[in-house]
Amino acid sequence: MDIDAASLQNALCLFESGDIDRMEVGTTRGLQQIHAYLFDGLYDFAGQLREVNLAKGNFRFANCLYLKEILAVIEKMPESSFAEIIAKYVEMNIAHPFREGNGRATRIWLDMMLKRSLRRVVDWQHIDREAYLQAMERSPVNDLELRALLEPQLTDKINDREVIFKGIEQSYFYEGYKK
Repeated sequence: MDIDAASLQNALCLFESGDIDRMEVGTTRGLQQIHAYLFDGLYDFAGQLREVNLAKGNFRFANCLYLKEILAVIEKMPESSFAEIIAKYVEMNIAHPFREGNGRATRIWLDMMLKRSLRRVVDWQHIDREAYLQAMERSPVNDLELRALLEPQLTDKINDREVIFKGIEQSYFYEGYKK
């Protein structure tokens, strides 16, 4: 079984087992818990903050020398409205705290904040991959496009197994995984 398939199984188990409900919501520690669960046994750095600098295309993520300080600031950001939660999600994406697996872990982290604060989650199976990736790429400048893409797909089916699992599968599809 390859890393993506094994990690997807871990992600499904995270929800099926109920372990997701015992993790911190909206904190760096909670995100590390999610990442560790997804990638335990697959990456030796599962759940550990990166100590190397990363870039994607022409975009450089937060410098690793300042990562802990940046994460402390992000953690304190408010999360009482949809706009605030998306702003926090975008900042965490810019920080990119892990060497690999940031997108998969932070989308779960996002849904957990939405679930706690708004009693909603994103129905990811209705979010087009290219539209999402483009909106994320532009989100450091302005997150309006991302909010406009995600908000119509919020659902109150926060405990619906199909919504959750289809969303996890879609999250892996965004990262290039194909069954």
